[in-house]
Amino acid sequence: MPLTSLPNLLTLSRILVIPLVVGTFYVEGDAARWFCCALFSAAGLTDWLDGHFARRWEQQSELGRFLDPIADKLLVSATLFMLTATDRLSSRALLPALVILCREILVSGLREYLAGLRVGMPVSRLAKWKTAIQMVAIGVLIVGEAGWHLIPVVAIGETLLWLAALLTLVTGYDYLRAGLSHIARPRRSAAAGKTQRLA
Repeated sequence: MPLTSLPNLLTLSRILVIPLVVGTFYVEGDAARWFCCALFSAAGLTDWLDGHFARRWEQQSELGRFLDPIADKLLVSATLFMLTATDRLSSRALLPALVILCREILVSGLREYLAGLRVGMPVSRLAKWKTAIQMVAIGVLIVGEAGWHLIPVVAIGETLLWLAALLTLVTGYDYLRAGLSHIARPRRSAAAGKTQRLA
């Protein structure tokens, strides 16, 4: 499938918007926060749209399977980092943010290893819910104190982030257990039955 197919372009747009999202954190004012939230939300929407169009138009490709999780992880990691760097993430929310980032690294490494074994690791329905809650939580935290003062916006965002972190632990454990079942299987080297260590 070419890079210029709509699903792949939507995935690439999620990567290209990251510098804009990061840049808004250096602009003061409530308008910048709302603009950042709009950018982040639009990027999050493309995560659903690219998969929807790829399945509907039968344009699923190896390139898309490679880029899609990378785009998600880059967007989430960059935004959580900027929220922390600009003191928009309280000490109460640092732990769930750390759990989310560690899980993303774990799953990425696991996917890379299993790809070498030609083993796929499909996304579970619970993981999709985790992603949706996580994106909403981050979007709410981006707005933060610029939100309606009658609503505890920051508290809502942090609560959702904790919920996403709990689901992250559950789905991360499921992925790890499934991955370890493949890793534990004895394998023979194609050459002489010797195992190779990869650095």
